[in-house]
Amino acid sequence: MLMLQDGPLTRKLSAFVALSGSDLETLDRFHRRRRCFTAGYELIHEGQKNQSAYILAEGWACSYKMLSDGERQIVDFQVPGDFLGLRSVLFRTTDHSVEAITAIQASEVLASDILEGFATAPRLATAVLWAASRDEAMVVEHLVNLGRRSAEVRMAHFLLELGARLQLVGIGDKTGFDCPLTQYHLADVLGLSAVHVNRVLRHLREEGLVAFQKGRVSFGDFDGLVDRAGFDTGYLDQDGPLLR
Repeated sequence: MLMLQDGPLTRKLSAFVALSGSDLETLDRFHRRRRCFTAGYELIHEGQKNQSAYILAEGWACSYKMLSDGERQIVDFQVPGDFLGLRSVLFRTTDHSVEAITAIQASEVLASDILEGFATAPRLATAVLWAASRDEAMVVEHLVNLGRRSAEVRMAHFLLELGARLQLVGIGDKTGFDCPLTQYHLADVLGLSAVHVNRVLRHLREEGLVAFQKGRVSFGDFDGLVDRAGFDTGYLDQDGPLLR
C-alpha cells in the first residue's frame, strides 16, 4: 500500500489534530482507489444518487451550481488535500456538481470507507469534521464577499484565502502561488463579469499589491493586500493542532 503520510490531506488535517500511526494507516486506506481524471471531467453531478466522494491529491477542481438560464455559480475551488463532494456520501441526492479544472489525481471514497474508518479512528473523524467545518466557514466568507464587499476587496480577500489554503498543504507561500484559474473562473466565483475581473486585477497590480499573470499569483505587497482586504485567517483555523 502506498503510504501518504506526507500527502496534502495529512498536512491539512494535522493542522487541527496530531494524527497517530493508526490514524495515518486508516487515512491511507481512503486512498485505495486512486484515479486520474482529465481537465473538464465532471466527477460529481448534481442530482445523482449514491454518489462517492473523492480526496483530491493533485490538481484543481471546482464545485458549482447550474441555474435554469444556463449561468453557473462556482461555490468554491478545491485544491490538493480537499474532499470533493463529502456531503454526497451522506445526502440521498447530490446537491452540487464538481468538475476538474486541470488534470487531477483523486481517490474515490465510499460511504462504507468513511463509516468504517471513523469507527476505528475517532481522532481522524474529529479532524475530518474540522475540515468540513472549515469548508463551511469559507462558504460563509464567500457569501459576505458576494453580498457586502466591493469588487476589489472581494478579489483581494479571495486570493489571500487561496494563498493561505495552499500554504497549509505546502504548495504556496507569502510570495504567491501557481494558479490555473482563468478570469472566467474568478468571475463565476466572485459574482463579477470577466471584464470587471480584468479591471480589478489591473488596478491591484498597478498599486503593487498583487499580480495575476502567466498562471501565477504574485503578492507584491502582502501586508498591504491583507490591510486592503481586511483579511483575518481566524476562520481558516490553521495555526496549529488543538488536539495532541
